[in-house]
Amino acid sequence: MNSGQQRETQAVAQAASVFLPPFDALDDAALLAHFRSARPVFVDPVADPEETRPEKIDALLAGRFEFYGETHALPDPLPWLHNPSVDVEWHILLHKFYYAVGLGLAWQRSGDARYAQRWAQLIDGWMAVTPPGFIAADVTGRRVQNWIYSHRQFVGPGIAAPVDAGFHRRMLLSLHEQVEHLCAHLTPKRNHRTLELMAILLAGVAFPEMKRAAFWREFALRETVANVQADLLPDGVHCELSTDYHHLALRNWLHVRRLAARHGLPVAPALDEALQRALGFSLHVHAPGGVVPSFSDGDARDWRALLDEGATLFGREDLRFVASLGAAGTPPATRMAHFADSGYHVIRSDWHPAPAFRQAQHLVFDCGPLGEGNHGHFDALSFELFAQGRPLVVDPGRFTYSEAGDTNWRVHFRGTAAHNTVCVDGLTQTAYRPKPVDTGSRHASGALRHRIAGPAPDTVLLEAASHPALDLLLGLCSSHAYDARHERCIAFVDGAFWIVSDSLRAPTTHSYTLRFQLGAEAQGALLEQGAAWRSPGLCVAAPVGEALQVVPGWVSPRYGQRHAAPALQAQVQGHDADFDTVLWPTESLDAALAVQRYAVLGQTGAQAWALRIERREAGVAQINGWFHARGAAPQAWLIAGCHFRGRWLAWREDDSGRIVQAVSHAGASLRGAPLQVAEGRP
Repeated sequence: MNSGQQRETQAVAQAASVFLPPFDALDDAALLAHFRSARPVFVDPVADPEETRPEKIDALLAGRFEFYGETHALPDPLPWLHNPSVDVEWHILLHKFYYAVGLGLAWQRSGDARYAQRWAQLIDGWMAVTPPGFIAADVTGRRVQNWIYSHRQFVGPGIAAPVDAGFHRRMLLSLHEQVEHLCAHLTPKRNHRTLELMAILLAGVAFPEMKRAAFWREFALRETVANVQADLLPDGVHCELSTDYHHLALRNWLHVRRLAARHGLPVAPALDEALQRALGFSLHVHAPGGVVPSFSDGDARDWRALLDEGATLFGREDLRFVASLGAAGTPPATRMAHFADSGYHVIRSDWHPAPAFRQAQHLVFDCGPLGEGNHGHFDALSFELFAQGRPLVVDPGRFTYSEAGDTNWRVHFRGTAAHNTVCVDGLTQTAYRPKPVDTGSRHASGALRHRIAGPAPDTVLLEAASHPALDLLLGLCSSHAYDARHERCIAFVDGAFWIVSDSLRAPTTHSYTLRFQLGAEAQGALLEQGAAWRSPGLCVAAPVGEALQVVPGWVSPRYGQRHAAPALQAQVQGHDADFDTVLWPTESLDAALAVQRYAVLGQTGAQAWALRIERREAGVAQINGWFHARGAAPQAWLIAGCHFRGRWLAWREDDSGRIVQAVSHAGASLRGAPLQVAEGRP
């Protein structure tokens, strides 16, 4: 028997083990013809917008591969097992094959056979040298998905792309091998397992001709329900506590739900219940511009398509309202949302319909744990502020997972000093030290990478309050890396401006650095106005004598992108430190902001501080006051000629300095002026 006959005999044996009758008896040409006929399969190819850009796909024809802004020219056949980049994520994207779908799109647009030939050449080359689980199971999962999508583009019903029948059989057999590998080597939990299960279900519905398809479908649906129940916290947030990975997991879960519905597969009620909880977090964490801030690892992205799908699936008009940016649906019932298990808390100024929807103010406060896995940033009590149609104080993002190069950007973007919180002695809130990579890691053998080396800080939301004239969040962070305790109070006053009051208390001396990272739009556009700073859409001021300094910073809205952006910073040394900062979103060119701090005496002789905040716009001044006892013993305080007993007080003054409106917490009292009580929660 010659080599050709041996290959044919082997192919027949493989077909008999992979395909159901009568497909197991079809030759290559008949098998290809069958897959080009009408079949009971409802799979729509999904294209990644970035990885399928036409210019990137055209470059593939000449052997130029671009991922994360880094281009390498690779010879044919590709050296699949060698990474030309120092960043393992580059190699991962090469093996995920998003470009296979891009080649399908290019062929459908143009009919140019070169795209079909390149598609087959790359897949055939990969199959010749690469084991099915190369790098990691999640990479296999994404590749399986993209191969299936591209198969539909080149070999779908009525499509006559120039595809070799022998290659087509080899591709199907490789897909079978890869899916079987996934079933036996699933990641134990979290987002990688989610996408791997989705790939298994996708194969089960896309290839009902395969003997294992029924098992794949049943296995994937059963394990997806278990995956959702294991990974989703009671508050509806994904256990890794990354806003972006939450949506990556939610996208996969919704895709599973959609595939099941389209192919008549029953779904457990527990899956729908969990999906609605996950969508509830998505609804509130979306900023008014339609983008989710990138807390912990991830990109700042628009995930509203998931809300729109959830609105249709579950009849939720509040989801539709946010998905449409206020153009359809019904506004959600509350402006303030608390996700107690994850520690995310959201304040929004309003839910006005379009076009005013985009102008709302929106703040996300991180007062929770690090999260499972290795995606958490050391950013307790950090926040992101959106207003005036843009992000103003921003989470810096992640930029890279690579630690190569003269600057360890992974460590920088993950560190406390890069976030909108207070950094103590330049340390991270959680011990973070270099360690050798584990054997079998996707990173290079012998490399050193930083890993969490100590317990995460203890964080707790001490208080929350809501009133038409004031919303308030008070959080505490106690790090195990140093002895200072950090309390942060964020007050949103009159639906107009924000007060950030920070208190740090320690038995030993420390250097405390407060930071507010501005967006890239502020680079080169930051102006000093007296004791205040103006950036596009924002005025920022601290009390006279506590000057904020401009320092260079970086933001990363997408992996591999790094943009220069200024930050405002203040530093204090001592056992204790107090910072007060006023953030006033405004586009007015004549807006002026001034903040003064003055002493307030208590009945026992104790001293605390109050703020006088003057905002001037179009020649009109508004005077507000703010008092925060910062942990002082309960007692009465003399404020603006009035006797106040309580922890905090926000008020408005008339031209003569009299309090005309005041808001405080339940149990507080104010003699000499009207007092309103904010609805609170522990």
